[in-house]
Amino acid sequence: MVKGYYRTTLPTAMIEPRVLDTSALISWAVDSLEGGYVVRKQREEVRRVAPDRAMSVEAARLNWTEPTLDSLERAREIASETGDLDGLSETDLEIFALLIQTGGHLFSDDYRLQNLCVATGMSWSAVDSEGISGIWNWQIRCSACGDVVSGHGRTRRAGEGLGECEKCGSEMKISRKR
Repeated sequence: MVKGYYRTTLPTAMIEPRVLDTSALISWAVDSLEGGYVVRKQREEVRRVAPDRAMSVEAARLNWTEPTLDSLERAREIASETGDLDGLSETDLEIFALLIQTGGHLFSDDYRLQNLCVATGMSWSAVDSEGISGIWNWQIRCSACGDVVSGHGRTRRAGEGLGECEKCGSEMKISRKR
């Protein structure tokens, strides 16, 4: 049985949709993925992170879909408010938008997605980790002089930096608001 997920005999209409992050696609048994909601960009994530798992994920009976523009905009607004936006990938933002759209339950080990769920009161479960213990708000701060700047207002690719401090030229980092 998947951690945090229990099969039930309730009618399907009474079960909230399961929105699955890539960590679930990689970690769970294929039959446990059945019926889960995922975004199309996760296919590429699985191929990149766990290429040996890609065929199994394709064989699973998943609901491959895209979030609506309205839910994507709402997800962007919420992530901007918490400061999570600059630390999310576009795939993560789409997963959160899909969660908003379906009103489902998120299964993810991504702390930023968990943070967004706590901030909005949406239900979530960790896949293989303990998960977060409280909500954090984030800011972009210079690693040397401590100058704080507003976010870029967009998601980032893995490994993409936040740029250099305009005051001292040092690297900018995402840090917890104090």
